[in-house]
Amino acid sequence: MRPSSVPAYVTKLLQYSTAEKVMLAIPAYQSLQKGAPLVSVVIPAYNEEQTILNSVLSISQNITVYPVEIIVVNNNSTDRTEEVAKSTGVTCITETKKGVTAARTAGLMAAKGKYIINADADSIYPVNWIQELISPLEKDDNIALAYGRFAFIPDQSTSRFSYFLYENMADVMRVIHRKFKEEAVNVYGCSSAFRKEQCISVDCYEHPPGTGEDGWLALKLRNKGFGRLHYVATMKALVWTVDRHLQEDGGLWKALFMRVKGAIFGHDPSKYHVKG
Repeated sequence: MRPSSVPAYVTKLLQYSTAEKVMLAIPAYQSLQKGAPLVSVVIPAYNEEQTILNSVLSISQNITVYPVEIIVVNNNSTDRTEEVAKSTGVTCITETKKGVTAARTAGLMAAKGKYIINADADSIYPVNWIQELISPLEKDDNIALAYGRFAFIPDQSTSRFSYFLYENMADVMRVIHRKFKEEAVNVYGCSSAFRKEQCISVDCYEHPPGTGEDGWLALKLRNKGFGRLHYVATMKALVWTVDRHLQEDGGLWKALFMRVKGAIFGHDPSKYHVKG
Protein backbone atom coordinates (compact mmCIF):
# COMPACT_ATOMS: atom_id res chain seq x y z
CA MET A 1 0.00 0.00 0.00
CA ARG A 2 1.26 3.46 -0.91
CA PRO A 3 1.76 6.21 1.69
CA SER A 4 -1.26 8.47 2.06
CA SER A 5 0.83 11.42 3.22
CA VAL A 6 4.25 12.89 2.57
CA PRO A 7 6.86 11.67 5.11
CA ALA A 8 8.29 14.10 7.63
CA TYR A 9 11.80 14.02 6.18
CA VAL A 10 10.53 15.27 2.79
CA THR A 11 8.48 18.05 4.38
CA LYS A 12 11.42 19.09 6.55
CA LEU A 13 13.85 19.17 3.62
CA LEU A 14 11.50 21.34 1.56
CA GLN A 15 11.36 23.85 4.41
CA TYR A 16 15.11 24.46 4.50
CA SER A 17 16.49 27.61 2.94
CA THR A 18 19.01 27.39 0.11
CA ALA A 19 21.86 28.26 2.47
CA GLU A 20 20.75 25.59 4.97
CA LYS A 21 20.64 22.93 2.25
CA VAL A 22 24.17 23.78 1.13
CA MET A 23 25.50 23.78 4.70
CA LEU A 24 23.92 20.38 5.38
CA ALA A 25 24.96 18.85 2.05
CA ILE A 26 28.68 19.65 2.28
CA PRO A 27 29.57 17.48 5.34
CA ALA A 28 26.97 14.84 4.40
CA TYR A 29 28.54 14.36 0.99
CA GLN A 30 32.04 14.20 2.46
CA SER A 31 30.89 11.36 4.72
CA LEU A 32 29.21 9.57 1.82
CA GLN A 33 32.39 9.44 -0.28
CA LYS A 34 34.49 7.21 2.04
CA GLY A 35 37.32 6.99 -0.52
CA ALA A 36 37.39 5.59 -4.06
CA PRO A 37 33.76 5.33 -5.24
CA LEU A 38 32.11 1.98 -5.86
CA VAL A 39 28.82 3.71 -6.74
CA SER A 40 28.30 6.74 -8.97
CA VAL A 41 24.97 8.57 -8.79
CA VAL A 42 24.39 10.52 -12.01
CA ILE A 43 21.93 13.43 -12.07
CA PRO A 44 21.19 15.15 -15.41
CA ALA A 45 20.05 18.72 -14.88
CA TYR A 46 18.58 21.35 -17.16
CA ASN A 47 17.50 24.58 -15.44
CA GLU A 48 17.05 22.88 -12.05
CA GLU A 49 18.29 25.72 -9.86
CA GLN A 50 15.17 25.47 -7.69
CA THR A 51 15.26 21.69 -7.16
CA ILE A 52 18.82 20.40 -7.56
CA LEU A 53 19.68 20.95 -3.88
CA ASN A 54 16.75 18.77 -2.81
CA SER A 55 18.17 15.92 -4.85
CA VAL A 56 21.82 16.43 -3.88
CA LEU A 57 21.10 16.90 -0.17
CA SER A 58 18.80 13.89 0.14
CA ILE A 59 21.24 11.63 -1.71
CA SER A 60 24.17 12.94 0.35
CA GLN A 61 22.30 12.03 3.54
CA ASN A 62 22.02 8.39 2.49
CA ILE A 63 23.25 5.70 4.88
CA THR A 64 25.19 3.02 3.02
CA VAL A 65 28.26 0.80 3.34
CA TYR A 66 29.29 1.71 -0.21
CA PRO A 67 31.58 4.65 -1.07
CA VAL A 68 29.60 6.97 -3.33
CA GLU A 69 30.22 9.89 -5.68
CA ILE A 70 27.53 12.22 -7.03
CA ILE A 71 27.86 13.62 -10.55
CA VAL A 72 25.58 16.43 -11.71
CA VAL A 73 25.52 16.88 -15.49
CA ASN A 74 24.67 20.45 -16.46
CA ASN A 75 22.86 20.06 -19.79
CA ASN A 76 23.07 23.63 -21.15
CA SER A 77 21.24 25.25 -18.25
CA THR A 78 20.59 28.98 -18.53
CA ASP A 79 20.07 29.46 -14.79
CA ARG A 80 22.36 28.88 -11.76
CA THR A 81 22.04 25.07 -11.76
CA GLU A 82 25.79 24.46 -12.10
CA GLU A 83 26.79 27.09 -9.54
CA VAL A 84 24.29 25.77 -6.99
CA ALA A 85 25.34 22.14 -7.51
CA LYS A 86 29.05 22.94 -7.21
CA SER A 87 28.47 24.76 -3.91
CA THR A 88 27.80 21.39 -2.23
CA GLY A 89 31.11 19.84 -3.30
CA VAL A 90 29.68 17.30 -5.75
CA THR A 91 31.25 16.78 -9.15
CA CYS A 92 29.57 18.92 -11.82
CA ILE A 93 30.31 18.46 -15.51
CA THR A 94 28.83 20.12 -18.60
CA GLU A 95 27.28 18.36 -21.58
CA THR A 96 26.53 20.79 -24.40
CA LYS A 97 24.58 18.32 -26.54
CA LYS A 98 20.97 18.80 -25.55
CA GLY A 99 18.90 15.91 -24.23
CA VAL A 100 18.79 13.45 -21.35
CA THR A 101 20.44 10.67 -23.40
CA ALA A 102 23.53 12.78 -23.99
CA ALA A 103 23.55 14.03 -20.39
CA ARG A 104 23.28 10.56 -18.86
CA THR A 105 25.98 9.25 -21.21
CA ALA A 106 28.33 12.08 -20.23
CA GLY A 107 27.79 11.28 -16.57
CA LEU A 108 28.29 7.57 -17.21
CA MET A 109 31.63 8.13 -18.93
CA ALA A 110 32.83 10.47 -16.17
CA ALA A 111 31.80 8.06 -13.41
CA LYS A 112 34.46 6.23 -11.42
CA GLY A 113 32.16 3.68 -9.80
CA LYS A 114 31.53 0.07 -10.79
CA TYR A 115 27.81 0.71 -10.34
CA ILE A 116 25.76 3.54 -11.80
CA ILE A 117 22.55 4.84 -10.27
CA ASN A 118 20.28 7.05 -12.34
CA ALA A 119 18.68 9.90 -10.42
CA ASP A 120 16.65 12.98 -11.33
CA ALA A 121 17.22 16.60 -10.34
CA ASP A 122 13.60 17.13 -9.29
CA SER A 123 13.36 14.22 -6.83
CA ILE A 124 13.97 13.61 -3.12
CA TYR A 125 15.58 10.36 -2.00
CA PRO A 126 15.18 8.30 1.21
CA VAL A 127 18.22 7.53 3.36
CA ASN A 128 18.36 3.83 2.40
CA TRP A 129 17.86 4.32 -1.34
CA ILE A 130 21.45 3.65 -2.45
CA GLN A 131 21.83 0.62 -0.21
CA GLU A 132 18.56 -0.94 -1.37
CA LEU A 133 19.34 -0.47 -5.09
CA ILE A 134 22.96 -1.64 -5.02
CA SER A 135 22.70 -4.61 -2.63
CA PRO A 136 20.84 -6.83 -5.16
CA LEU A 137 23.51 -6.16 -7.81
CA GLU A 138 26.31 -6.90 -5.34
CA LYS A 139 24.73 -10.16 -4.18
CA ASP A 140 23.53 -11.57 -7.51
CA ASP A 141 25.45 -11.46 -10.78
CA ASN A 142 22.30 -12.58 -12.59
CA ILE A 143 20.59 -9.24 -11.93
CA ALA A 144 21.26 -6.82 -14.79
CA LEU A 145 19.37 -3.84 -13.42
CA ALA A 146 17.61 -2.96 -10.17
CA TYR A 147 14.83 -0.40 -10.18
CA GLY A 148 12.60 1.24 -7.61
CA ARG A 149 9.40 3.24 -7.61
CA PHE A 150 8.33 6.74 -6.75
CA ALA A 151 5.49 8.78 -5.29
CA PHE A 152 4.32 12.28 -6.09
CA ILE A 153 4.70 15.32 -3.87
CA PRO A 154 1.34 17.18 -3.88
CA ASP A 155 1.08 20.71 -5.19
CA GLN A 156 -1.62 23.35 -4.99
CA SER A 157 -3.66 21.81 -7.81
CA THR A 158 -3.60 18.13 -6.81
CA SER A 159 -4.03 16.59 -3.36
CA ARG A 160 -1.87 13.81 -1.96
CA PHE A 161 -5.02 11.66 -1.72
CA SER A 162 -5.54 11.91 -5.48
CA TYR A 163 -1.96 10.83 -6.06
CA PHE A 164 -2.43 8.05 -3.50
CA LEU A 165 -5.35 6.62 -5.48
CA TYR A 166 -3.54 7.00 -8.78
CA GLU A 167 -0.31 5.37 -7.54
CA ASN A 168 -2.06 2.33 -6.10
CA MET A 169 -4.00 1.76 -9.32
CA ALA A 170 -0.85 2.32 -11.38
CA ASP A 171 0.93 -0.28 -9.23
CA VAL A 172 -1.64 -2.86 -10.34
CA MET A 173 -0.71 -2.09 -13.93
CA ARG A 174 2.97 -2.45 -13.06
CA VAL A 175 2.32 -5.93 -11.65
CA ILE A 176 0.59 -6.89 -14.90
CA HIS A 177 3.54 -5.66 -16.93
CA ARG A 178 6.06 -7.37 -14.66
CA LYS A 179 4.34 -10.74 -14.69
CA PHE A 180 2.61 -10.93 -18.06
CA LYS A 181 3.75 -8.13 -20.40
CA GLU A 182 6.99 -6.12 -20.56
CA GLU A 183 8.68 -5.33 -17.25
CA ALA A 184 10.96 -2.70 -18.78
CA VAL A 185 7.95 -0.35 -18.91
CA ASN A 186 8.31 -0.09 -15.13
CA VAL A 187 11.91 1.19 -15.21
CA TYR A 188 12.41 4.93 -14.69
CA GLY A 189 15.46 7.17 -14.83
CA CYS A 190 14.76 8.59 -11.38
CA SER A 191 15.60 5.28 -9.67
CA SER A 192 17.53 2.53 -11.42
CA ALA A 193 20.97 0.93 -10.98
CA PHE A 194 23.25 -1.23 -13.10
CA ARG A 195 26.92 -2.02 -13.83
CA LYS A 196 28.85 0.62 -15.76
CA GLU A 197 30.78 -1.74 -18.03
CA GLN A 198 27.64 -3.66 -19.00
CA CYS A 199 25.91 -0.40 -19.89
CA ILE A 200 28.84 0.63 -22.09
CA SER A 201 28.81 -2.76 -23.82
CA VAL A 202 25.22 -2.21 -25.02
CA ASP A 203 25.99 1.25 -26.42
CA CYS A 204 25.03 3.12 -23.26
CA TYR A 205 21.70 4.95 -23.42
CA GLU A 206 21.30 4.97 -27.20
CA HIS A 207 17.78 4.02 -28.23
CA PRO A 208 15.58 4.03 -31.34
CA PRO A 209 13.64 7.19 -32.21
CA GLY A 210 10.35 7.41 -30.35
CA THR A 211 11.52 5.33 -27.38
CA GLY A 212 12.92 6.24 -23.96
CA GLU A 213 16.49 5.79 -22.77
CA ASP A 214 15.78 4.22 -19.38
CA GLY A 215 13.36 1.44 -20.32
CA TRP A 216 15.32 0.74 -23.49
CA LEU A 217 18.55 0.34 -21.51
CA ALA A 218 16.79 -2.21 -19.30
CA LEU A 219 15.71 -4.15 -22.39
CA LYS A 220 19.21 -4.09 -23.86
CA LEU A 221 20.89 -5.29 -20.67
CA ARG A 222 18.43 -8.13 -20.22
CA ASN A 223 18.45 -9.17 -23.88
CA LYS A 224 22.25 -9.14 -23.94
CA GLY A 225 22.13 -11.88 -21.32
CA PHE A 226 23.40 -9.91 -18.33
CA GLY A 227 20.51 -11.10 -16.19
CA ARG A 228 16.99 -10.23 -15.13
CA LEU A 229 15.42 -6.97 -14.02
CA HIS A 230 14.94 -6.69 -10.26
CA TYR A 231 12.11 -4.73 -8.71
CA VAL A 232 13.02 -3.11 -5.37
CA ALA A 233 9.62 -3.04 -3.69
CA THR A 234 10.58 -1.86 -0.21
CA MET A 235 9.31 1.51 0.96
CA LYS A 236 12.89 2.22 2.06
CA ALA A 237 13.69 2.93 -1.60
CA LEU A 238 10.57 4.95 -2.45
CA VAL A 239 11.54 8.19 -4.22
CA TRP A 240 9.47 11.38 -3.92
CA THR A 241 9.15 13.56 -7.00
CA VAL A 242 7.13 16.26 -8.74
CA ASP A 243 4.56 15.55 -11.45
CA ARG A 244 5.55 17.98 -14.20
CA HIS A 245 6.04 15.17 -16.73
CA LEU A 246 2.67 13.76 -15.79
CA GLN A 247 1.04 17.12 -16.41
CA GLU A 248 2.85 17.45 -19.74
CA ASP A 249 1.27 14.15 -20.76
CA GLY A 250 -2.26 15.38 -20.06
CA GLY A 251 -2.64 15.01 -16.31
CA LEU A 252 -3.12 12.37 -13.66
CA TRP A 253 -6.08 10.42 -14.94
CA LYS A 254 -5.07 10.48 -18.59
CA ALA A 255 -1.79 8.90 -17.50
CA LEU A 256 -3.69 6.18 -15.65
CA PHE A 257 -5.88 5.57 -18.71
CA MET A 258 -2.76 5.13 -20.83
CA ARG A 259 -1.38 2.64 -18.30
CA VAL A 260 -4.58 0.59 -18.34
CA LYS A 261 -4.66 0.69 -22.13
CA GLY A 262 -1.02 -0.39 -22.26
CA ALA A 263 -1.59 -3.27 -19.86
CA ILE A 264 -4.50 -4.57 -21.94
CA PHE A 265 -3.42 -3.88 -25.51
CA GLY A 266 0.35 -3.54 -25.20
CA HIS A 267 2.48 -0.64 -24.05
CA ASP A 268 3.82 2.14 -26.25
CA PRO A 269 7.64 2.00 -25.92
CA SER A 270 7.79 5.79 -26.11
CA LYS A 271 6.34 5.86 -22.59
CA TYR A 272 9.24 3.87 -21.13
CA HIS A 273 10.85 7.05 -19.80
CA VAL A 274 7.90 9.07 -18.46
CA LYS A 275 7.10 9.31 -14.77
CA GLY A 276 3.55 8.11 -14.33
